[in-house]
Amino acid sequence: MDHIAHTRNGRVRGLPLTDDIVAFRGIPYAGPPTGAARFRAPVPPTPWHDIRDATRFGPVSPQSNSFPGAPPWTPDDEAEYLSVNVWAPRNHPGPLPVLVWIHGGAYLFGTAAEPLYEASALARAGLVVVSLNYRLGFEGFGHVPGRPDNRGFLDQVAALRWVRDNIAEFGGDPDNVTVAGQSAGAGSVAALLTMPSARGLFTRAIAHSAPSDFRAVDHAREITERVGAALGVPLGQGSWDDIPPEALIKATRAVIAYFRGDRNAGFNHYVSMPYAPILDGEVLPENPLRAIAAGAARDTDLLVCHTQHEWTLFTALESVSPVEDEEGLRHAAVSFGLGEDAVDGYRALLPGASPSDLYNAIAGDGLFSEYSMRIGEEHARAGGRTFLSRFTWESPALDGALGACHGLDLTFVFGKLDSGQSAFFLDGPSTDRHRDLSERMIRAWADFASHGDPGWAAAGPDNTPVRIWDLPVDLRKEDRDGGVRALWREVSF
Repeated sequence: MDHIAHTRNGRVRGLPLTDDIVAFRGIPYAGPPTGAARFRAPVPPTPWHDIRDATRFGPVSPQSNSFPGAPPWTPDDEAEYLSVNVWAPRNHPGPLPVLVWIHGGAYLFGTAAEPLYEASALARAGLVVVSLNYRLGFEGFGHVPGRPDNRGFLDQVAALRWVRDNIAEFGGDPDNVTVAGQSAGAGSVAALLTMPSARGLFTRAIAHSAPSDFRAVDHAREITERVGAALGVPLGQGSWDDIPPEALIKATRAVIAYFRGDRNAGFNHYVSMPYAPILDGEVLPENPLRAIAAGAARDTDLLVCHTQHEWTLFTALESVSPVEDEEGLRHAAVSFGLGEDAVDGYRALLPGASPSDLYNAIAGDGLFSEYSMRIGEEHARAGGRTFLSRFTWESPALDGALGACHGLDLTFVFGKLDSGQSAFFLDGPSTDRHRDLSERMIRAWADFASHGDPGWAAAGPDNTPVRIWDLPVDLRKEDRDGGVRALWREVSF
């Protein structure tokens, strides 16, 4: 039996994955960002007349890294990488709630085709799931004079418009859309919550481990100047459209290496994220935290999560600058926005911790945990319906060095407990207890996307219940004024 869906641009043929799930992959939601369109806002794709094969993922965005098992980018790849993928329950009475997934990767790499993001478990829970590719690195978030900033976000908005216009054909409800993301995907969600161009395209949002890194235009311009210096192309001169993607990738690597070798680079020395959302005043009017506090997203339900030990993954992978002594620790604390006295505060709360352990705690809290919690709390204070959670189950891999690390929660949310990457985190086959935790998290996402209630009490202006995802699961009240969080009270982000 053919599985044909009629989109506004043409018909597509999907792939039945099981008796109850069908997938449609690699459907263009925008035209190829090449030539004169390379650094401009996305445009609609060219319609097609024959039935388009949608059984394979489309090509990935230009990038230098890839996650384990994900398809790599090569210079020979097609340019038609602005595509969506859909997982839909078969023979299910609709319309069903829709969940749109935005992948992470430091705004620099990643793809919706990563095996971890195979969404059959979420679809089986009663959702139509959509994932998408968007422009990354310099092409998505580099400042180019005379071109719009935040092109990656403009791509995401175009994909959400595709969902609005086409998802009913796949059994989804265009009036019940939840946008979800982790890491840079969660930073994207935070931005979309406050972007004028995204207004009305979704009703709920899920943000796991949202990073605090947003750039002023002047800072973004400085990064472009460094990229241009590596390329030999001065800012504002020549045609950036004609520079091959591989040359931009090589120049980006040079900029990352420069920052890692320069302790005077502050935050950039420790965080390998040369590109981040730009506060350009148009696409992204202001820092999402400030806009959310002012009530910009109060009509959108919000579910926030972070992991307990965000930074350990990066130090274990040696993808960030290390800290091994007291002087380096205090330098890092200042670079992440804390005063040096906060180091003593962390040490009092974590007695016996090494400088490296304290660095992991400070960096993880500074880039992800505190910002994520604050987004949720400010949303609640502004009158929004907000649910807070924290993932604290610790991986036994690498003799426990990872703890509850960045991204570990996704293994459970997508139900991919026995795949390659997840098997590494679990350090062996999954157990009934792992599967129970996964099923609870999937149910929370599905219930939140369906009707806005993940299964625990919403946060209030003075009451912050936090769902703790662990073995066993529990619910705690957050202490905003004590412990580690008190050390960040004066940091404004």
